[in-house]
Amino acid sequence: MNYTVQEVKQFVEEEDVKFIRLAFCDVFGRPRNFSIMPTELDRAFDEGIAIDAWSVTGFDGFKESDILLHPDPRTLAILPWRPEHGRVVRMYCDITWPDGRPFECDSRTILESAVELASSKGYTFYFGTEQEFYLFKNTLEGDRTDIPYDNAGYMDIAPEDKGENVRREICMTLEQMGISPESSHHEKGPGQNEIDFRYCHALKAADDAMTFRGVVRTIAARNGASADFGPKPIKGKPGNGMYIHFSVQMEGKEVDLAPVIAGIMKNIRPMSLFMNPVHESFDRLGYFGAPKYIKWGKGNRSALIRVPDTRSEHMRAELRSPDSSSNPYLVLALMIYAGLEGIDKGLTPDDPTDINLFTANEEELSGALKLPGSLEEAAGCAKDDAFLKEHIPSQILEEYLKAAK
Repeated sequence: MNYTVQEVKQFVEEEDVKFIRLAFCDVFGRPRNFSIMPTELDRAFDEGIAIDAWSVTGFDGFKESDILLHPDPRTLAILPWRPEHGRVVRMYCDITWPDGRPFECDSRTILESAVELASSKGYTFYFGTEQEFYLFKNTLEGDRTDIPYDNAGYMDIAPEDKGENVRREICMTLEQMGISPESSHHEKGPGQNEIDFRYCHALKAADDAMTFRGVVRTIAARNGASADFGPKPIKGKPGNGMYIHFSVQMEGKEVDLAPVIAGIMKNIRPMSLFMNPVHESFDRLGYFGAPKYIKWGKGNRSALIRVPDTRSEHMRAELRSPDSSSNPYLVLALMIYAGLEGIDKGLTPDDPTDINLFTANEEELSGALKLPGSLEEAAGCAKDDAFLKEHIPSQILEEYLKAAK
């Protein structure tokens, strides 16, 4: 909604706001927040609100402990599930040291830097995510069970699809928060659902992805369920992906995506540590539509990157390997940096493939590079990679390498 500082202050005063959540995430994309009262809002905007870095995962590798949260007024949103009297609002924050230096482990700032670099070269990147999640029934006490919310299949309808009303409530809640879902449906797995978003600027896309995960978990709980975004919640069933559609413009005109695709494919193996950051991520890849080979194709859902068959005038492509255990700020930042490398160096991708890579024979797959087959292999690809060292702070890279052991 792009509020200004003054508009936020006016909104808080006029709309009976009593609690303001300053939201951020740790290096792995796990949401965190710190609540302040309206009396502290001036200080939050003018100076920042101090928190203890040592208490946040991945933030504890520094001698200093105090860091400052600076709310971004453009991200103001009401939390619709909280009471209307004594309302609660949320703003995402950038993080700095007390002397004003950007905090190295603030992944949101890393994405902002990538956006600024692209802008300095005349490019604007747009992203739209498709996130999948499972719903599991809760006990009467509110604890999660391992029983799926339903046994429906791909695009089934009620009564088999029992998640229909949950998805409806999620989409309506998102709209109240200024986020535009495009579509929703039941996915292949029992209790598995998907909601897709309209493309937007990179920072908003990442903020929206974070908001989405929180909204889904909250609405699921209100309906007697627990949401699971993990890459492989049920063994032998489809995993959860976070498919990312992307396009690039220069001065309002579409840019040829071939070098962008080439740049992403060139760096995808080391980038996989951040796009697939848990061991279960690699139980998903290569099965039920999740890619295994570093190939691209037009309309080919078995490839790493798919260029949709569409009559739309907009050129876009879809990266199919990331999952929602990833930090969306880091994922989108890396996609931008890799895409810019492809543009700057004039990289060209291999010819597109139209074969089904899940059923192809050895001859058809000859010479095809694979995504890492395990978290350990992904960490090995990332450890000494020059591209990652240039764009990911050493403190964050070390945290991911340590988590992969």
